[in-house]
Amino acid sequence: MKLSQIVLITGCNGFVGQQLVKILGSRSLRLAVRNPSEYFGSTTHDVCAGDLSVKRDWSAALENVDLIVHCAARVHIMNEKSSDPLGEFRRVNVDGTLRLANQAAAAGVKRFIFLSSIKVNGEHTQFGSPFVADQRPNPSDPYAISKMEAEEGLLALAMATGMEVVIIRPPLIYGPGVKANFLAMMRWLRRGIPLPFGAVTDNKRSLVALDNLVDLIVTCLDHPSAANQIFMVSDGENLSTAALLRRMGAALGRPARLIPVPVSLLRLGAKWFGKPAVAQRLCGSLEVDISKTRELLGWVPPVSVEEGLRRTALHWIESQKMSRG
Repeated sequence: MKLSQIVLITGCNGFVGQQLVKILGSRSLRLAVRNPSEYFGSTTHDVCAGDLSVKRDWSAALENVDLIVHCAARVHIMNEKSSDPLGEFRRVNVDGTLRLANQAAAAGVKRFIFLSSIKVNGEHTQFGSPFVADQRPNPSDPYAISKMEAEEGLLALAMATGMEVVIIRPPLIYGPGVKANFLAMMRWLRRGIPLPFGAVTDNKRSLVALDNLVDLIVTCLDHPSAANQIFMVSDGENLSTAALLRRMGAALGRPARLIPVPVSLLRLGAKWFGKPAVAQRLCGSLEVDISKTRELLGWVPPVSVEEGLRRTALHWIESQKMSRG
């Protein structure tokens, strides 16, 4: 990528956006955030307003922009309170995204990279049948449906205007600064809390380290073979729940204390408490096949699972030390 090319990045306060800005720090960047006064990263770049409302005029933000990486989104919400979740997801993830993309195409932007989700393919895979990039989507919740509809709109726009579109579907992303369930897992392991997942050894789940995801995004900025393609991304190694917990425990310096509760009992208990989806995430499989990404782009994940977990653990441990003074 030419250093003179201006890259517009949305969602710069987010988990992926922050790391992308750090890696592309020597490039010409324009950073779009909902409220520029709330941007807490480097001020050496041009920061502009960029919420995903359907009324947003992007003309100033798009001036002289060559490439866009669209990370901003209404993310998956565990405790949804909206009476119309799909409508809310569509308003931001579909309408807001396509408004930006249409204005980008009119402004002469060359390439639009869209950070989607593996949930577009579905919630789980059967043993030996990983998700592949070009199979028929099967989203099951409002967030995933909105991501699929945004993808469809972007690909149609690419055909109509000639602006190149690249779609990346990551599975669970982890890395320094990770939150939510992955952070809770690290806390449990660090405290030595016994966990009932010792028997969950036959499932396989794909993960992607933040550094690997960002590396693929950077590769897609100017790779000629990336145009108008959908890519899967992962660390290239699939882990059972028990294996992940053991490796994360090793990275934290706390051997995982796993109790071999039968998977059938775990699923029954989750169903009893009205949490069958939680059991599916912990006991089921979700594998992705990145062979297309490897072959078409010549891309290899630069960070191993062990190294990704080590960086994640080290960052969290150091942040805990700093918070305690």
